[in-house]
Amino acid sequence: MKIATYNVNGLRSAISKGFLDWLTAANPDVICLQEIKSEASQLNLDDFKSRGYEPYLFSAQKKGYSGVAILTKIKADFVSVGMNHPEYDCEGRNIRADFGDITVLSTYFPSGTTGDIRQDFKMKFLADFQKYADELRKERPNLIICGDYNICHRAIDIHNPVSNAKSSGFLPEEREWMEQFLNSGYTDSFRHLNKEPKHYTWWSFRAGSREKNLGWRIDYVCIANELEARLKHAFILPEAKHSDHCPMMIELA
Repeated sequence: MKIATYNVNGLRSAISKGFLDWLTAANPDVICLQEIKSEASQLNLDDFKSRGYEPYLFSAQKKGYSGVAILTKIKADFVSVGMNHPEYDCEGRNIRADFGDITVLSTYFPSGTTGDIRQDFKMKFLADFQKYADELRKERPNLIICGDYNICHRAIDIHNPVSNAKSSGFLPEEREWMEQFLNSGYTDSFRHLNKEPKHYTWWSFRAGSREKNLGWRIDYVCIANELEARLKHAFILPEAKHSDHCPMMIELA
């Protein structure tokens, strides 16, 4: 089972840059998308269905903003949207699909880069998401949480940890949350199998950051520890350039 995650920074924009051809070539069984910035009525869903994918979208109420999706070649047993938190659900931040004993989430964690109000919103989201995930795991222990977490966990995950020490996405309280989240029963799939530095999933559009590989690793597929023995591969795909992010993918036995 191949599961991918990709913040597309506008699904219509990504499609215009060749996303669909990439999707066909990469051929994940399930792909979780974030920041789709689209509603179903604005897309040709047959673009996905003709490639074997059933699309499930959860759009933000605000047009052209946020939103998540799951595209799947495997028939889902159950799909639900939201976290039963109106303040997050109106922004289209979480969608869930169950496949047998596995549950996959596509989640778009808030960014705090626009100021204190959104940083406070982000920290509240992190606390509430932890509670949501804790409750879900009681029912569905084999949980896979794909998404743009908007957090670099450790210094190895960011190109310049010193100059970014006070930047949203690498703040001590965010990194502390990520640490305790993983310690609550999850494995960072990529870092579990790849210990080398300079692997990133997001680059600023400024100053040729991507060409210089001056990036941040903020996109994750975190798997419940119960699934760790089934994890065969976890890799980042920086050659996919339909967004300021790139996808990552895991393969489970």
